[in-house]
Amino acid sequence: MAIGTSRARLALAAGTAALLAGASGMVTAQQPAPAAPAAAQAGRGGGGGRGGAAAATALFTAADVNKDGSVSRDELKATFQKWADGAGGTLTQEQLMAGLAAALPAPAPAPAAQQGPQCGGRSADPHSVCPEDVAAMKATLATMSNTPPAKPQKPRKILVLGKSAGFVHSSIPLAAVTMDELGKKTGAWTTTLTYDPADINTENLKQYDAVFLDSTTGAFLDDPNDAAATAARKAALLAFVRGGKGLAGIHAATDSYHANGGQAAARAGGAPGAPGAPGAPAARGGFGGGRGGAAGTLAPLMLTQGDKNADQKLSRDEITALADAWFDKMDTAKAGTIAQADFAGRFATVLPPPAPNAGGAPQVAQGPDNQVGTWPEFNKMIGGFFKFHWVDPQEITYKIDDPKSPLTAMFKGAPLVVRDETYTMGMDTYSRENLHILTSVDYSKMSAEDKAKESNPRSDHDYGLSWIKREGNGRVFYMAHGHAERNYAVKPLLEHLLAGVQYALGDLKADDSPSVKPGTK
Repeated sequence: MAIGTSRARLALAAGTAALLAGASGMVTAQQPAPAAPAAAQAGRGGGGGRGGAAAATALFTAADVNKDGSVSRDELKATFQKWADGAGGTLTQEQLMAGLAAALPAPAPAPAAQQGPQCGGRSADPHSVCPEDVAAMKATLATMSNTPPAKPQKPRKILVLGKSAGFVHSSIPLAAVTMDELGKKTGAWTTTLTYDPADINTENLKQYDAVFLDSTTGAFLDDPNDAAATAARKAALLAFVRGGKGLAGIHAATDSYHANGGQAAARAGGAPGAPGAPGAPAARGGFGGGRGGAAGTLAPLMLTQGDKNADQKLSRDEITALADAWFDKMDTAKAGTIAQADFAGRFATVLPPPAPNAGGAPQVAQGPDNQVGTWPEFNKMIGGFFKFHWVDPQEITYKIDDPKSPLTAMFKGAPLVVRDETYTMGMDTYSRENLHILTSVDYSKMSAEDKAKESNPRSDHDYGLSWIKREGNGRVFYMAHGHAERNYAVKPLLEHLLAGVQYALGDLKADDSPSVKPGTK
């Protein structure tokens, strides 16, 4: 049943529900959101090259307030100040990212030949699903038992949150439908889908037994224009879990609430090539490395160059000074205005030069473990945040860390090999002293070439793929794979997801003590 406060809202909810129902049965659409900003769905290019050009185009369009084909110093400063004022005068990188994604104009769509399948999260309607992906998932579900690993203690309800404030994964709508189908097939739960973070509130959450974070990225609960609303949502989620309910997350749930910590390194003369150091590309976190299109390029760049007091925020004075500094660099002719034809070329002067790339191999990892968690309670609750990923379709062999757990019973037999985007966590953000690890990367099965793709790897080569943990009186489950749609048709992964969510609901009992006794690692 759709929840809304107006007929229009109810109609939109019903429309989204019907769209999902057409592909895979009924998922209750609690509150649809507008299509994710195209700026937040654009490619993952770095700060320069195509990413820099796209950012320049978007910035010019936003700053040319009087639409005369040029940008003046006052227009650039006014545009920057407007973004700061919208967040109460002080911007974190995540607030900046969210504000830019909403404010910057959407880029022109790529030619059809470059876009891939025009359905699912890749389409103009990113909340729909690709019929062939649903068919493959359902075919796999048909081979699974109708009986869940544990009998539900009572009828269970799960709220699936598909909101992304950073990079938007095309698999989000498929993951939502998969959750609905798993619940319907086994009777383990019913599913409500929302893309609106405002649904994470104390009153609404009373009806649910678990929240499922569907590849959320960035500051997914934040309202950049309402600090009180942001704080209330965060408090509601923490209280919900700690009060005895469940939290489950897939893939990019760990690409949330973290940002580049390299600004201080840059001011302290950090090594060239390290994120934040002179000559470095933007860090690849939930916001760096161009994730999020023009907003993903601009947000870390603006914070790195404008945060003069190293507090990981931009004040109104700092963002005004940044606008002045950028205009001084770009107005090479000292004309007082920069024409549209010149803007992209001039914008390149504020971008850091590309890092040297010995041997010409593609660079994926971006430097040492220098990111910072921006919501520490969530970072610890979900299990960490990542600093690097092997690019899909990297082949990963599973290692079963707890073969006695009911959550790993599906991995008996030959080792599972999965092709997907696979995260690695920093040394200080992921710990077996905090988590009960179920599965991890079998690092011994990786080639030397694949290992070498990661710069500054963990010294222990410990890369968890799924885990559980207690959080107060509640329970948390996380599964790292789920980037690529193909993996929603991999039977052991679906069975693992089912068991993990039942653990989070409190129906499937399992040893969730930390894998390593705190203080002994």
